[in-house]
Amino acid sequence: MDHTTPLEQALHVARALVLADLAAGEVADADVVSLVEDSVTHRRWWVEQWPEGADYLPGLVAQDVQDSLLEKYGRWPLCPVCTHGDPHALDVEPELGPDPHWVCSEAGVRVAAVGGLGPVLGVR
Repeated sequence: MDHTTPLEQALHVARALVLADLAAGEVADADVVSLVEDSVTHRRWWVEQWPEGADYLPGLVAQDVQDSLLEKYGRWPLCPVCTHGDPHALDVEPELGPDPHWVCSEAGVRVAAVGGLGPVLGVR
């Protein structure tokens, strides 16, 4: 019998989606996975305070990891749409809402759902 609470299930889903995107970009090494775990730990407290926000967890964890990667390694995930100019990262939209997607703000294009990135979106 599974005793996992809905909040824990939501945290597991958020972790899995962000890890899938990191793995697609081949940047899911131990240090980066630790950033995911740090975010999940932080967001566990957040969602315990506001259970109605459980649907927002994938986007929030993705943004947390993106911010942490920028501080330590560089931009992630890189935009696969814009092939000219300086490389830039995709953004998560909505910033606080359900069904988050990676979007290129410069081109105004939705690239993939969080958890649905393809390969070659590494860190720079």
